[in-house]
Amino acid sequence: MKLLVRWVISSLALFAAAYVVPGITVEGNAWIVYAVMAILLGLVNAFVRPLLKLLTCPLIILTLGLFTLVINAVSLWATSQLAQWLDIGFVVDDFGAALLGSLIVSTVTVVLTTLVKDDKKKH
Repeated sequence: MKLLVRWVISSLALFAAAYVVPGITVEGNAWIVYAVMAILLGLVNAFVRPLLKLLTCPLIILTLGLFTLVINAVSLWATSQLAQWLDIGFVVDDFGAALLGSLIVSTVTVVLTTLVKDDKKKH
């Protein structure tokens, strides 16, 4: 159940990014694209992102963690490239769109995850 909730939250976060950022477009059946992209982004975050964080650890420390935003943008951009290769209709035009999109995805994910956790505490 927890995995399903995280998948839905990631899909909604990607929807928010595509809705707000002009450089992120979705082609085809949007909700299927968001669902598949949430899975791909989860895989990239699970396997590629830790390596990026390890390789850029000095930069993360020097920037007091702000370089993590760049790592998130690279992860989103890499996921969009993988999606294009797999012929999934999710396109991030440039790095600026990836940076803004990753900021929105991160923010929406944190907010929705907090709301879901707070809702569970009430029961």
